[in-house]
Parts: sequence; structure tokens; C-alpha cells
Amino acid sequence: MTLVETPHNTNSRNPFLQINYEPALEFLGDDYYDEVAAAEFPQHILRWRNDAVLPRLGLDPQTVTDEDFITAFGKFEERKPLLALRYHGYQFGEYNSGLGDGRGFLYGQVRGTDGELYDFGTKGSGKTPYSRGGDGMLTLKGGVREVLAAEALHHLGVRTSRCLTMIETGLSLWRGDEPSPTRSSVMVRMSRSHIRFGTFERLHYLRRPDLIQKLLDHVIEQYYPHLIGEQERYALFYAELVERVAKLVAQWMAAGFCHAVLNTDNMSITGESFDYGPYAFIPTYDPYFTAAYFDYYKRYCYIYQPGICKLNLQMLQEPLKAIIAPGDLEAGLAKFDELYRTEYRSLMLKKLGFEQLQHPEVDELFQLTIAFLQNSQVGYHLFFSEMAQTFSSKWRDDPALVMHNSDIVPPSGASAIFDNWSILYHKILNSFDPEQLDTIAQTLAVSNPKTVLLRPVIESIWEPIAQDDNWQPFYELIQKIQSKN
Repeated sequence: MTLVETPHNTNSRNPFLQINYEPALEFLGDDYYDEVAAAEFPQHILRWRNDAVLPRLGLDPQTVTDEDFITAFGKFEERKPLLALRYHGYQFGEYNSGLGDGRGFLYGQVRGTDGELYDFGTKGSGKTPYSRGGDGMLTLKGGVREVLAAEALHHLGVRTSRCLTMIETGLSLWRGDEPSPTRSSVMVRMSRSHIRFGTFERLHYLRRPDLIQKLLDHVIEQYYPHLIGEQERYALFYAELVERVAKLVAQWMAAGFCHAVLNTDNMSITGESFDYGPYAFIPTYDPYFTAAYFDYYKRYCYIYQPGICKLNLQMLQEPLKAIIAPGDLEAGLAKFDELYRTEYRSLMLKKLGFEQLQHPEVDELFQLTIAFLQNSQVGYHLFFSEMAQTFSSKWRDDPALVMHNSDIVPPSGASAIFDNWSILYHKILNSFDPEQLDTIAQTLAVSNPKTVLLRPVIESIWEPIAQDDNWQPFYELIQKIQSKN
């Protein structure tokens, strides 16, 4: 990883400049975006390059240099147009018509080796017409946090954007929520689309059903191509979006993740998680845990996330009514609750070690698990990680042996909830053949990594960066996340 300034050298063989960019959104016309220019930075220090995503772009990481990243995504050489996307959104329940890409732009769109279209979207690349008096920049700590969030969620099985690169830019920024002056960065996010619920809401606000139709056709063509040719493709699109969002929020909940700012401009039309600001992973099972200090009324707290996502889907119906019959929209949304419950139950059972479980008392096991976590305030992630690390075939022999070698569980008789949980877990284990226990152990290990991105962990790697410019703990943490250790 380069930790020094890379000299200016435009390389015509730069693979990022050789990629076949597809102007899919550009071809929609400038009703949807503004062409902008990137900021010029006094310094370019590559801090993060995500080699893991390069093969999906058809690139061999060994042939891509650090300078290639800096030339393309720090200096933005030889790449035009750069598009600041237009959108509105409901922010904490209030409609805001002054939004849009205020500190980023669409750098380009690339067809992956998997056939999907991916966006390269910047964050911290300078002012746009939608900066609303801001400087258009991203703090270095903000960049570090988003890199970590995206990698952590991806390796927890969440459908998420990922960070392609992050470059420190040498500017000093002033922020109210960080010790200032603070360092700056520009980050490039790789996502399936930067089209948001708020992109449609803006067009409804402008009373442009023609542009809604055009955008919806584009979305189906690019991101739901299996629906092309279907007579009811618009209704089927919305129903599938509902399903994707329901499964996404179930993934967040099982992962113990609180997004913190679930405004409609932060929800993707492809049902993908993106844009990580004041997020947090819950330390314990506190339903009303709130990640954003400014969320005074806990609107976006952990337990409200499914309801908020459903509400955002409902608000998206307003612009879509120009194209889709209200009855079809309601029918699609009516399936949200069951889709969410089914996915969340499945994911939580995997955290307990079970890929498939038809045991008649499975719901009781699930309820006892949540009740113990909430009542005891044992670390949410620690509990499942301890299950994975201490699992033994001896748990089949006696309920008292279930997690008996873990320091985090209460002694026998100290917690009626845990005693009932261990008795039931023992009973369910005995419904499996002995040779199936290895599969349970593997499911526990895969579903419950030891490294969890709690706030103290993030602060522990930020401190050496801030004080000594020591990035080694950051890279070591990412390596642990990627290897699920």
C-alpha cells in the first residue's frame, strides 16, 4: 500500500482508463443530472485499494498499480463527463427538495464479468450545484468508516456497495462532529446503482410523469432485465423491489447493524445497502439503540428499521402511481412483513447453527435467544461468537454442558431464561444425527465471525492513524474482516 505521494504521470496503459465505460445513465439525458468538474487536491496518498473487487471488473490486481488508482480516482484524469445526480428525499419524515449529489458524482458505469452494471460513485470529490453551502469534501475518518462498514457488511452476507478506493487529499477540514481541523479524503464507491427512491420522488415533485416512465424503463432494462417483455413488468418490478428491501433489512437486523439515516435518498432502487455515515453495530441487544447522535426521537433506531424501510417503499408509491396501478402497488407491499420475517428467522437460525430446522419448537428457541440477549445484555455478537468457538458434541449429552465452558453465560440456576434456552438447544441437537454436528459447527463458524466492527474497534484503529499516521492496524482489521476471523 502506497503511503507516499505518487508523482504525476498520466499512464495511457492505466487499466481504469481503458475500461469500456457504458453511458447508460448519461443516455437518459440531463433531466437527471448535471455535469460537474472534480476538485483539484494538493496531495494524493493512496490509503485503500480494494483488490478483491478488481476481478469482477475483469482486472488482474497484479497489473494495476497504485499510481493507476491515483491517476483515475484522485486526479480524475481523462474521464468525462462526471455527473452529479439529481434527487430529492424524505429526511426524518420531512420532504427536502434541495438535495442531490452534493459532494460526489457518477464517475462511470462498468459492466462486470458477472454481466451486471456497476457504478463508480465518488464521495468527497468537491462542490456541485447541490452542495448547499458545504465544501463538498469527505473527512478521512469518514472515508475510513465507510471502507470498514462496506467490507464488514459484505463479509456478513449483506447485499451492499463496496469501496473501490480511498485517497487522502491533503486538505484540512472543519467539522462539528470531529476534532478539527481534520484530514480529508476522496472515496470511490462501487455499487449496483446510485439511483435512489428520491430520484423518482424529485420527478413526482416536478410533475414529470414522462420522466418517471423513462427512468422506470431504464431501471428495469438495466437492473431487472428478466422482467423485460413481461406484460405486468412494472408491478412485478415493485414487488421484487419490496422483496429485495425486506431481505436487505433482515440482513441488517441479523448482523446487528444500525444504518442510522434511512432517508429515502439513502435507499437504492436496486435494494442494495449503501452510504454509511453515523452507522453502528449494536453492542448488546437493545431494540432502541440509535446510531446517530442527532436522531433525538429514535426514528431510525435498530428495531424501527424494518418499519422505516416499509414506510419508504410506501412513499415511493406516490411517484410510481403515474405508471403502476395503486392496487398493484399495495399488493406488492402487502408481502413485505412476511418476506422480512421469513428472511430474518432464517438468518438468525444460521447464527444458531442451523441451515434448515423443522423442529416444532424452533420459534420458542428463537424467542428465548432474543429474550436472553435482551435480559442479560451480554454482547450480541459475542454470544454467537462464543457459541461458534465453544460448540461441542458433548452438548448433546447434558443441557448443563451447553456453553458451560464460556465465561459470558450465567451459571446453572442463575437465569431461568438461559436454562430454558440450553435445555431446548440440547433437545434440538438430539434431533440431529451425530454426523450432522460438524455441519452445525461449520454453520456457526461461518455465520458468527470473531471480529465485529463495534465503535471501540473503529476508534482503536483510528487513533494510531490520527496520532502517528500508522495505518497497519487498519489493514490488519480489514484482513480479519475479509478472512472472517
